[in-house]
Amino acid sequence: MNVEDTVEARPGAHNDIVSLNPDHPGFNDTVYRARRNEIARIARDYTTGQPVPLAPYTPREHAVWSHVWSELLALYPTRVCEDILALQDVVPLSTERIPQLREINRPLEAASGFRMEPVAGLVSSRMFMRFLGRRVFLSTQYIRHHSRPLYTPEPDVIHELAGHVATLAHPGIAALNLALGQAAEIATDAEMRRLGNVYWYALEFGVVEERGQLRAAGAGLLSSYGELSDFDAHSRLLDWDLDAMGETDYDPTGYQEVLFVAPSFKQMLTDVTEWVERRRWRR
Repeated sequence: MNVEDTVEARPGAHNDIVSLNPDHPGFNDTVYRARRNEIARIARDYTTGQPVPLAPYTPREHAVWSHVWSELLALYPTRVCEDILALQDVVPLSTERIPQLREINRPLEAASGFRMEPVAGLVSSRMFMRFLGRRVFLSTQYIRHHSRPLYTPEPDVIHELAGHVATLAHPGIAALNLALGQAAEIATDAEMRRLGNVYWYALEFGVVEERGQLRAAGAGLLSSYGELSDFDAHSRLLDWDLDAMGETDYDPTGYQEVLFVAPSFKQMLTDVTEWVERRRWRR
């Protein structure tokens, strides 16, 4: 999920549960807006810890999932780091239909103790990360508009499942999510900003060196085939520096202008974990 300090899922114009910006590709699509509201009601009425209700996806929505997934799978062997590729069978995802959070939770909890729970849209950085500290990943269930399958500026079910589920199945990434979430419980507002930035550049848009090549490790890259295909060509690649990452803000609405490159997947996990553990978090 994108880490942002706004809340998208709120009452707005047209009595919507979810408010869409005028430049959103689905803003003028009344059918899409109705679907967003229908799926948002699941999250609005959900009680944490309960089985996640099934989202009633349409054939068109399954078709968007299948199209994007086929594009991603074509890129993964040459663009994604080996540690992430090795996790693809731990929580298997259908290539033909959108998996339900309920069915994902069984293998995910067995692998790492984490579970996915529904949320209607963007929540604050602190709220999102505090749930991580409870081994809960707040996940959207709606899917991006069919006219823009290449990339979504907001987290959708493709981002959550194709991006985060596979990474959360890794014990090191699960442990790091837990540590970041626990830090968010007691961080000052200034430290919360740094936490959010580090989360973004490591776990959302992490890039690592592997056998002399750059490989994606972050969920944002894993779920955006447009960005995954050439992130190393259109982004400014910076040296691995956790303190600089903490001070570098980001824009979640487009392709990333800046990425930080870790010397290896293992060092990315080790360095971020140590960065979190050595700071004295306090409100």
